[in-house]
Amino acid sequence: MKYQYPLSLVFKITTLSTDFTISDARQSPLFYVRQKMFKLAEELTVSRDSSQNEKLYTIKANKWLDFSASYAFTDSSGTDLGKIARKGWASIFKAHYEIFDTRQSLNFTIREENAWIKVLDGIFSDIPIIGLLSGYLFHPAYLVTDTSGKVVARLVKESSLIGRRFKLEEKAGFANEADEERALLGLSMLLMLERSRG
Repeated sequence: MKYQYPLSLVFKITTLSTDFTISDARQSPLFYVRQKMFKLAEELTVSRDSSQNEKLYTIKANKWLDFSASYAFTDSSGTDLGKIARKGWASIFKAHYEIFDTRQSLNFTIREENAWIKVLDGIFSDIPIIGLLSGYLFHPAYLVTDTSGKVVARLVKESSLIGRRFKLEEKAGFANEADEERALLGLSMLLMLERSRG
């Protein structure tokens, strides 16, 4: 499916779990992403909506507590769709992830646009009262590039209280629906992993 960009990714603040919805440019809901609670290994479920009656995808860590863990994408029937892997030491200061297709070939690279923005966001968000404003001051962004180095999409945090809104902008665009699907699943996992860092 070709989506209407930009997409909005909005975290809920009224639930105990970590979850967010993805909507298209017309504000039509596309997906509901939820992190499973009390799991030693990271696991996300992607459903059609918050009722979770129609589960579409699962994103699951290959190991529990691994600095360079990878996260496999499967559809509702368990079919492999690819994976995203965090580049361990390369991600210490500046986030660096790689998305692989079903043949384990590199599909996309995701890098943080400016690591200092996230550092400042993290520092200010820990200051009482002032920290509430950090979501309006700093906007970490992530660039999705293909194997030729072309930027196909950009994920950026928008001005919002406690940093709960993100926008995914399409740049050069995706070559096909499978690539778009993999990129969206990868960015969903990245958002869960990186949100705690700002």
